[in-house]
Amino acid sequence: MEFSSAQSTILVVDDAVENLQVLSGLLKDRYRIKIAKNGEKALEIAQGQDKPDLILLDVVMPGISGFEVCAKLKSGPSTKNIPVIFLTALHDANDETKGFSVGGADFISKPFHPDVVLARIQTHIDLKEAKNKSDALLKVLLPENVITDLIN
Repeated sequence: MEFSSAQSTILVVDDAVENLQVLSGLLKDRYRIKIAKNGEKALEIAQGQDKPDLILLDVVMPGISGFEVCAKLKSGPSTKNIPVIFLTALHDANDETKGFSVGGADFISKPFHPDVVLARIQTHIDLKEAKNKSDALLKVLLPENVITDLIN
């Protein structure tokens, strides 16, 4: 399956309505947007029928944190391959390291520059597209049990 920006879906997760509005405005002309105001709703959407292609995830939220959301996504077979970009007010290197250790693909600190967010999203969408193409090629070339052995 081939993805392009126009048909890719981005799940934006943030408890601040202003951030959701800014990000939605930035992304709406390039991507389909889904919104969640907390980690629980983000998990529900990500595990649903129409999965996002990428998740922009705040870290500090009431209830379940963004780090916990990412760890749960990465432990689920149907959501482990969704790239997660943390978009957070946290600036400490330890926070960034923790984000990567729970499975995050990227880490952007707020306040963010719109062009940086767009470039990083496009990079991760392109990487996902390339992975999907290579997976499809493997399925044509190799038996399923060999692919499973290679991946595990």
